[in-house]
Amino acid sequence: MIAARRSSLLRWLALPWWTAQLLTGAKSFLDNPLIGSQRLNRMGLHQARARAAHWLAWHRRKKLRRWIDAADREQFDRQGYVAIRDYLPRGEFEALREAVLSRVSPAREMIQGDTVTRRIAVDAAMLRDVPGLKTLLRQPRWRGLMRYVASFDIEPLYYIQTILTHRIDAPPDPQTNLHADTFHPTMKAWFFLTDVADGEGPLTYVPGSHRLTPGRLAWEQRRALAAPKGVDRLSARGSMRIAVDELTALGLPGPVSFTVPANTLVVADTCGFHARGAANGPSMRVEIWAYSRRNPFIIWTGMDLLSLPGIAERRVPALWALRDRFRHWVGQPWRAVGSITANSNATSKI
Repeated sequence: MIAARRSSLLRWLALPWWTAQLLTGAKSFLDNPLIGSQRLNRMGLHQARARAAHWLAWHRRKKLRRWIDAADREQFDRQGYVAIRDYLPRGEFEALREAVLSRVSPAREMIQGDTVTRRIAVDAAMLRDVPGLKTLLRQPRWRGLMRYVASFDIEPLYYIQTILTHRIDAPPDPQTNLHADTFHPTMKAWFFLTDVADGEGPLTYVPGSHRLTPGRLAWEQRRALAAPKGVDRLSARGSMRIAVDELTALGLPGPVSFTVPANTLVVADTCGFHARGAANGPSMRVEIWAYSRRNPFIIWTGMDLLSLPGIAERRVPALWALRDRFRHWVGQPWRAVGSITANSNATSKI
């Protein structure tokens, strides 16, 4: 009886926090009983949050149109991504790749099934040591793409990311299942420093799946009502999975596979369905990887103090340090593996 009363009291005390999260990017049907409430979702809660977030994102993008070339904007608006081969002049790209891949840097790794993801922070020290990288990230076209797709005039988080596939005797990589990162528009970008061949875990994306069509909204509603008990764990946490054979009913084509040469840039809205393609054997790809996600219910585009020079390039090390400090409460899947190069095979996890 005492335990039940205590539990009820804690729920009442947490109610303001759970309610406030409805106006943020909080997405887990498991961690917030309001977001996961079947009753509220039958009344349209999840649909209302998705509709509002998408409307606001496109409204912000209208304000950012001046940042992006018309051809790039048209490609994104239609497909949900912009793909540009030979992004840099060949000599400039080769010099940048050599400088990035030869630099020894503190790295972190995370395991997902049979895949290891390695990340190296693009921090103040790297930008100092690799001036070509700083030049790239300051290019008007680059900055415009990042901001328009993200729908915010903010600086993304940047990493040098390495994907190493096919750990022996490991379960499947959950990122090979088509999924949306969350219910609202977000941005991720991949500037490939190495060639990506078929069968080497290429990025895949379903063109047009970034738009909240009536079919997509109905699918979101069905999935929300099935959560948190009737779907897989990652869907229940708000990163909804979809089977390839469900795409036709939503009026969507099959996924495009980015088997591309090095020096290709892909910038995508990862509210659209995407996945890591299958790897047929051990493989490695290295990329400059960008990530931008902000509260989707903010009406303005900028005013982000964390994007200021001197602060922006220090965010990733600070985030890692915070998660290390509070790992018992928030978890820390990114294990420090010492100082290595991005293309090193020196990992005990492969």
